Amino acid sequence: MSTSAIEIGSVRAQNAAFSEDALIVDLNDGRTISVPLAWYPRLLNGNPAERHNWRLIGTGEGIHWPDLDEDVSVENLVLGKPSGENERSLRRWLEERSSRRSSTH
Repeated sequence: MSTSAIEIGSVRAQNAAFSEDALIVDLNDGRTISVPLAWYPRLLNGNPAERHNWRLIGTGEGIHWPDLDEDVSVENLVLGKPSGENERSLRRWLEERSSRRSSTH
C-alpha cells in the first residue's frame, strides 16, 4: 500500500457547507476542501434545505444527502474526482424529481 493511500484512508469529514457554487468540507486533518457544485449534479440541483440535510457516513469516510440520494466520499474529494453518475441516470433522477414536485403542488 502506498503512503498516499494510507494518508487518504485516515482523513475524515467533520463538516459540510455550501457557498453559492461550491461544496466546502472541513477535514479532521485541518484542511478545508472546496469543490464546484457542478461536480455533483444532484447537489447542484438541490435546494438549500436539501443540501443542508446531510449526515456523515461511517466515521466521516463520506457524506450522505438523503433528500438528494447523493453520497460523496472523502477519498474522491481529496483526489479531486467528481461524481461518476452518468447522464442517463441523472436525467432519470431529474425527471422523477420533477414529477414528484408536480404531484405535490
